[in-house]
Amino acid sequence: MAVVAYILVTLKSGSERDTCRKIADFEEVVEVSELYGEYDAILKIRVENLSHLDTFTTEKLRAMPDVYLTSTMIVAKHHKGK
Repeated sequence: MAVVAYILVTLKSGSERDTCRKIADFEEVVEVSELYGEYDAILKIRVENLSHLDTFTTEKLRAMPDVYLTSTMIVAKHHKGK
């Protein structure tokens, strides 16, 4: 069963638009939204398993030079939507 997670991201100031466009190109990313507030972006991620989520987060997302901080929330159960 696929794992769905939301990742809140804090980015280097001034890099938000460019970095979000780059993040959107990753195959694991279902959706990217820029935010106002404490975090700069939220990502919806769909992967095969927790190991794949770990690899995506550490080797792809956090490896990006303008990604400062991430906070990952794994979906426990869907109640509406896909």
